Amino acid sequence: MKIPVPHAPYIANKISIDLLNSGYATFTKGLDPIKECAQKLIEEELEKERSLEQRVEEILEENEDEVEFVDRRSMFWMIKKKIASDYDVILSYEDRFNNVAHLILDKLWSDDLMNYSVTENLMKNVIYKAIEDYIQGFEDIEQTVIDKIDTMKRRLIPGTDEYSTVFERLYREELQRKGMF
Repeated sequence: MKIPVPHAPYIANKISIDLLNSGYATFTKGLDPIKECAQKLIEEELEKERSLEQRVEEILEENEDEVEFVDRRSMFWMIKKKIASDYDVILSYEDRFNNVAHLILDKLWSDDLMNYSVTENLMKNVIYKAIEDYIQGFEDIEQTVIDKIDTMKRRLIPGTDEYSTVFERLYREELQRKGMF
């Protein structure tokens, strides 16, 4: 599952809340620096993938005459697999989330934002599980929000600023209701 960039703050928030509630960690500078650190690292990883995909698109466009008889999605994936290591992108989502969890834990420790007295692996698993739980839940939350918008008396048109504003507000409310924000 690819993570949309706008979800980075929500994932970072879930990570910080789960670390706090784990009982394994103490935050040396509060919750906000934990969120900011996690969000920055998640956004950096998403930017690497965005850059990779942008380069794949460029390659496809440059060679469009030669690959017109090939399924574009298949070709996109093949090129992406071939050059992923050049962009330091891990394609397996499980491995990528594991790597991101390690990056976050290492950064929190090296920046002295958090202390813990359990194993590093246990702490990494708290972060990994927070990412995984968020991803499993966000599709359900999005559908709940879409359903709420669809039942409103006033018809909102997807893609408009008003729709986006209402969607974002309802999305946050659902996250809060589920304890994820």
